[in-house]
Amino acid sequence: MSTPAPGSVLRGAVDLSALRNRPAPSPSGSEPAPQAPVPDLVIDATDDSFQAVLDLSRTVPVVIDLWAEWCGPCKQLSPVLEKVVRELDGRIVLAKVDVDANPQLAQAFRAQSIPLVVALLAGQPVPMFTGAVPEQQVRDVFAQLLQLAAQNGVVGTVAASGPPPEVTDDPALPPLHAEAFDAIEAGDYARAVTAYEAALAENPRDADARAGLGQVRLLQRIQGVDLQEARAAAAASPLDVTAQFTVADLDVAGGHVEDAFSRLLDLFAALPAGDRAPVRERLLELFGLVGDADPRVTAARGRLSSLLF
Repeated sequence: MSTPAPGSVLRGAVDLSALRNRPAPSPSGSEPAPQAPVPDLVIDATDDSFQAVLDLSRTVPVVIDLWAEWCGPCKQLSPVLEKVVRELDGRIVLAKVDVDANPQLAQAFRAQSIPLVVALLAGQPVPMFTGAVPEQQVRDVFAQLLQLAAQNGVVGTVAASGPPPEVTDDPALPPLHAEAFDAIEAGDYARAVTAYEAALAENPRDADARAGLGQVRLLQRIQGVDLQEARAAAAASPLDVTAQFTVADLDVAGGHVEDAFSRLLDLFAALPAGDRAPVRERLLELFGLVGDADPRVTAARGRLSSLLF
């Protein structure tokens, strides 16, 4: 996982033009803007509502948290982001983007792996970090973001129009789960796998450990993989199982679940019957990762069944 200091626009990496409904005025001067009311300091952003987020970023820095329901590290990071944002008293707003429900935003921000955190200053994206990081690291990066905002005249504040939600203490994690989360924060996915496997050995019905194990194995497989190189290798060898697996993993990590399932189902159909077992196993693993109740899993399972029988 990377943690660049905010300070440069993601030139060529993010194109938000398709999400802008109208041109917005340039930021004016360095005087603090008046407080802009928002429902809460933590908001949900969608493909349809993103223009309002772009407009808000001309008054106050907006941190974009790209996440998904099935992503364990996302669930670990999001409460940390919310806590730090609320402590800053309206100097930063957090906009949460569910990449599964908002494919335009996921594509615009090139969410190859989540959680992905990006900031907006005056409508322009600024890199933050990828992956679950410790709370102090979040505080440090946010402090740098506020410095950059001041240099660019984005020095307003916002006032939430409603009372903040009640904060409750989360129940303590079981020791092996806590060890896995600590390992994920450190980028030590092998240690996280070991911790989750130990938790499952103690309790084979531990659904959280099983889900966490699938998520961290995915992160382990895509760690350090270059997306463009992976896609080029898969395009050059359509029946190369390893190459297709890599791109499918990257697609799932980036929220492109249907693309991943379609890729593997097409591969399954194209392979001789004797070579299909690994593809079926990978599909079942990804089905479990996304969740059996997800309609995309239901549709992919239906197609897999038709190919089997």
